[in-house]
Amino acid sequence: MGSVIRIVLQRLALGLLTLLIVSAVIFGAVNLLPGDFAQAVLGQSATPEAVAAIRTQLGLDQPLPVRYAGWLWDAARGDLGVSFAQANFASFTGRVDPSATVLAQIAPRFANTMFLAGVTAAIAVPLAVGLGILAALWRDTPFDKGANIATLSSISSPEFFVAYILILLLAVVNPVLPSLSNIFPGMSFGERLERTLLPALTLTLVVTAHMMRMTRAAILNLMAQPYIEMARLKGMRPLRVILRHALPNALAPIVNVVALNLAYLVTGVVVVEVVFVYPGIGQLFVDSVKLRDIPVVQACCLIFAAAYILLNLTADILSIVSNPRLRHPK
Repeated sequence: MGSVIRIVLQRLALGLLTLLIVSAVIFGAVNLLPGDFAQAVLGQSATPEAVAAIRTQLGLDQPLPVRYAGWLWDAARGDLGVSFAQANFASFTGRVDPSATVLAQIAPRFANTMFLAGVTAAIAVPLAVGLGILAALWRDTPFDKGANIATLSSISSPEFFVAYILILLLAVVNPVLPSLSNIFPGMSFGERLERTLLPALTLTLVVTAHMMRMTRAAILNLMAQPYIEMARLKGMRPLRVILRHALPNALAPIVNVVALNLAYLVTGVVVVEVVFVYPGIGQLFVDSVKLRDIPVVQACCLIFAAAYILLNLTADILSIVSNPRLRHPK
């Protein structure tokens, strides 16, 4: 147990260091984006004095290292700043909007994205693991080849192409699901689920191939082991051999690929959310880039990075816990 705790603490420290480095990259990259928020708000006819006044009001005239240190300190305390667009609106109207903070804007959008990721995971993970087990059980059969062709075709197609094909099939030709995911507060769970299914199915087709192929490969790598041969010689059914003997020992690589794909469901939903006009954090990110709203863009990127690092650490820790050989490498 002591070795597991030590490994977990080492992974957490490494994750925090990685997040710190990524935060510096995010801050530098966002501030290198072309365009200027003050100029975008005031228009091309704005005077240099007016532009300079807004830059001073928003703190954009300070040196980059000073702004980064302040942003990092505030983010560590849970303060992601104030949206430039909302702050500028408040300066003109004289009214302070409670939704002006970045956290207030991101929180409901992030909840929507997590709901979409949860629905997708509930469909994709059992489907991918089940297909992987069946493909390993019926290796080199028409089912195995068909499953590989179908999943590889879906993952090889761009997300927007898969999304538009599903819209055509399930919302236009056969109108069983809405083509736009207009989610709003106060909706019932059933209606919310209905409007989330089409983007969830799109993401399912994108991520299933990785998990299915890794499940199949991990199980097939174990099928030649002596204990598997012994189980077969005892007369156990092939499916029971896979589920009881092969699958538990193949969990480490499967957990890794599942966690990576779950991270993608949080960080890679931008295209799908834009296609379906889904009010998630990806849609907010795209809108904020258009407006040059730097605090919101930085916060979205930081959340994407933190989610990806956290899920990777979770996969690493689960792999170590489930495999004693990784806990005692010597």
